[in-house]
Amino acid sequence: MAEYTLVPHPDTPPRAIDFVGVSIRQDEHGLNLCYVIGGDTAGLVIPPAAAPCRTDELWRTTCFELFVQTGATDYLEFNFSPSSAWAAYRFSDYRTGMAPADAAPRIGISDEGDALIVAVRIAAPAPPGTLAALSVVVEERDGTKSYWALAHGDGPPDFHDPDCFVAPLPAPEPA
Repeated sequence: MAEYTLVPHPDTPPRAIDFVGVSIRQDEHGLNLCYVIGGDTAGLVIPPAAAPCRTDELWRTTCFELFVQTGATDYLEFNFSPSSAWAAYRFSDYRTGMAPADAAPRIGISDEGDALIVAVRIAAPAPPGTLAALSVVVEERDGTKSYWALAHGDGPPDFHDPDCFVAPLPAPEPA
């Protein structure tokens, strides 16, 4: 298992959030991600629970994301909403050649009062060692949006930036 602490983009500081962390574990069934937002979670915009379904533009509000390299310039993007909606896209290069990708994630949510926990299970999109980017969009009720990632490139927040792909997918562990 690998554990990471995300950092907010310097141009979009949070108001009510103290930290965002992600753990990622791989077993024979796929990837298990656990995103944790710590702070005043009552102040977050959380989409209402819904039946799991593919939905575009989840990144416009609180959303959990995984990007995975699949070739020299190819990559996958996965968006996971705390509502249980999801999206998956395949790109042939930086923000080009976008097409729907297959995915059937399972998303669970738990609000502990001072921590929002979102657990995701998804089939492994690439072999161990493949570089991934982990990111979270956090929207607060006052309109504040913060963009969290392991690394940020220059300029405005951009999770597609190749500089964000810094986390190797872990090797599978026994279930």
